[in-house]
Parts: sequence; structure tokens; C-alpha cells
Amino acid sequence: MEVIYPKACGVDVHKTFIVAVICDSTNQIPKYFKKRFSTFNNSLIGFREWLLENDCQNVCMESTGKYYIPVYNALEGFISNVVVANPKWVKCIKGEKDDNKDAKWIADLFKLGIVRSSFIPYKDFRVLREFTDIFTNLPVIKHLKRIDLLMLLLLAIANLIWSSLISLVNLVKISLISS
Repeated sequence: MEVIYPKACGVDVHKTFIVAVICDSTNQIPKYFKKRFSTFNNSLIGFREWLLENDCQNVCMESTGKYYIPVYNALEGFISNVVVANPKWVKCIKGEKDDNKDAKWIADLFKLGIVRSSFIPYKDFRVLREFTDIFTNLPVIKHLKRIDLLMLLLLAIANLIWSSLISLVNLVKISLISS
């Protein structure tokens, strides 16, 4: 098969970390460079700089839940081709699988151009949609747990992954009491 993207990066996204593999197919034998990053904002900026240092402008990642949002936000505007793929289209072959193999598999599929991209709207539209969705559902919220999940979602969209460090239940209770 013909290589569409000579330098491509496959990213396996998790809640607290990402595993990235750059596949450099400019020579006959491809070279792979892998690295693991945290999902905190400064680490995602380091991931973006690592991609730019390696002159990689083509990135493909799995869209697992909402975990891809901070990664996508960190790359948007700096990397020219960021593709968010449905996990069923980049699923690794069954067997001994781990994060490094998954990221390498995503990079190999993506460099050949056989990964379909999910639709990701422009940033202004995404922000508007999230706020509209939250304010539309606000009167429906009856349980404290739902408010907790909404706050975690808002923080994740703003590149603040707090759910792995603390529980926001007490924070929600305090904000409800004070308002």
C-alpha cells in the first residue's frame, strides 16, 4: 500500500496519560519513536512541542469518551492534521495488546490513509454547544451526582483533569450552599 503520510503519529488516549508513537516512513524501513505523556496541560504542551520537534504534522487518536478533548485542544492550531477516529475503526488485533502496540497500530493505519476521521466542529461552535447543553439541562438536574459529573466535564473541556486527583462532591456541596 502507498504511504499517504510519511510522518504520522498514533495516540492512545487514557484518562491520566497518553501514549504517542511517531512513525517516520521517509526511508524504506520505518522508524518508530514512542513517548508517554500525562494529560495535564503542561504535559500536553510538551507533547505538542515533541511533535513539532520531530516535524510531525499528522496525528491520529482514538476518541475514547471525552478523554480526547484536552489532547485535541492542545494540538488544535499548531498541528495541521489532527484526526479523531472511532475506536472500532482503529481497534488492534486481539491478542497481547498494550498501550504502545495500540499507538503503533494507530500510526501504521493512519500513515496509509485508511482511518476515517470523526466530525469535530470548529472550536467556537464546540464551546457554544457545550454551554448550551449545560444550561438547557440545568433545570433537569435533580441529583448531586449529575452536577458533579457536569463539573468534571466542564473542567475536562477546559484542559483541567481533576477527576484523577480529587473528588468534587464536597466542592459541589459548598458551592450549592453558598449560592
